Amino acid sequence: MTDTSPEKTIRAHVLIAGRVQGGSFRWYTQRKAQELGLTGWVRNLWDRRVEAVFEGEEDAVRKAVNWCPVGPPTAYVEDVQVNYETPTGEFTSFRVKYL
Repeated sequence: MTDTSPEKTIRAHVLIAGRVQGGSFRWYTQRKAQELGLTGWVRNLWDRRVEAVFEGEEDAVRKAVNWCPVGPPTAYVEDVQVNYETPTGEFTSFRVKYL
């Protein structure tokens, strides 16, 4: 018997440090998340990091998380912290969030 159940939904809370503000990191993150069919948000933090929450199918979330250390060509990523959390289903799209 073949398992035809939908892929597991997961949520990742990500903090990205380095030269990640001022180079369209949020825009590229939004584009990547939308390409992968994810929901959630991304924003700049006061301490110059970028914070993102990705929610969706496990494979797609992991692809987004794996993209974060690379980021857009204008960024220099020094550190990425990832916490996997219980998905809430609260989002309907992926957007840039402002403080």
